[in-house]
Amino acid sequence: MAIPFIDLKTQYQALKPKIQERINAVLEHGAYVNGPEIAELEKKLAEFTGAKYALACASGTDALVLPLMAAGIGPGDEVITTAFSFIATAETIVLVGATPVYIDIDPVTFNLDPSKLEKAITKKTKAIMPVSLYGQVADMDEINAIAKKHNLIVIEDSAQSFGATYKGKRSCNLSTYGGTSFFPAKPLGAYGDGGAVFTNDEKMLTVMKEIREHGSEKRYYHTRLGLNARLDTIQCAILLAKMERYPWEIEQRQRIGDRFNQAFSELKVKDFSYPKVLTHNKSVWAQYTVTVGNRADFQKKLSEQGVPSSIHYPHIMPDQPWYKTLLEKTHTPGDWTNARWAADHVISLPIYPDMDAKTQDQIIEAVFKALK
Repeated sequence: MAIPFIDLKTQYQALKPKIQERINAVLEHGAYVNGPEIAELEKKLAEFTGAKYALACASGTDALVLPLMAAGIGPGDEVITTAFSFIATAETIVLVGATPVYIDIDPVTFNLDPSKLEKAITKKTKAIMPVSLYGQVADMDEINAIAKKHNLIVIEDSAQSFGATYKGKRSCNLSTYGGTSFFPAKPLGAYGDGGAVFTNDEKMLTVMKEIREHGSEKRYYHTRLGLNARLDTIQCAILLAKMERYPWEIEQRQRIGDRFNQAFSELKVKDFSYPKVLTHNKSVWAQYTVTVGNRADFQKKLSEQGVPSSIHYPHIMPDQPWYKTLLEKTHTPGDWTNARWAADHVISLPIYPDMDAKTQDQIIEAVFKALK
């Protein structure tokens, strides 16, 4: 029997009464933009991460653009980031007029390799944007130390790591700013686009709040360039309902990820590896991503057994056509050996909190068969 890659239907059935109750409350009061659920969600998000402040916004992309704009980063500035991520990471840097500078990844975690950072820093560098990929946080202590040494800000792209921990501290509260996504397929997903920014700086929170509202200090009084980056009230209602169950969902994701790892550790197959979570990290398992030598063959054999898969990501960001052209105008291509290798070999298997033992068995068995 074919299984879903992500099962949002089962999750909805479990949460249906609470979601309907929350949505109905919005329909009754009618404040579809800037309703009371916005402040309620922001308070709960901040409490969950341990950050002083959370600012809900319209997408994970906005959650990175807002802090870049608030920090005054723009034309002539450089922002260092990983070569291996979804394109929104680089896109946000370009959207504010700055230039992305890409460095290679750690081949174990697929996150930005801090040992490559200092070589990439120039007089134009204003920020570092590490990505906590696949649900595991990057090496934030090392990144923050280098940033402090060079007077740079750090914006954690935590679109895939909301709920993960690093040395006992939550993702999104590990640097100057954290920006996450509530796209439906994320660990905590809305029923449309959504995101949030986290900071401990009250002044910068005010700046980002103004930018989010068309740059307005008060209604019809615009003191800065802004965006329309508000999260609508109904999405907040859905997220509030989902947050009640989210700690359990994180535990389930971790339990399933650990089970897969234990099963696949028994495989003694060349050119296959399963995810390694560092001892000081707890992953939220946004993706369960393995590497294989012959990806096309492996994917085909999984499909024949009713197991879907996805590739996150088949091309590194600096090799994307538009970004490659931009890079050629500004920088000499870097050494992204590990990132390119990952792009050619990673493949993600289904993982979601409501996955039952039978489905887990089916995935494990399919992987073993595909690798024989």
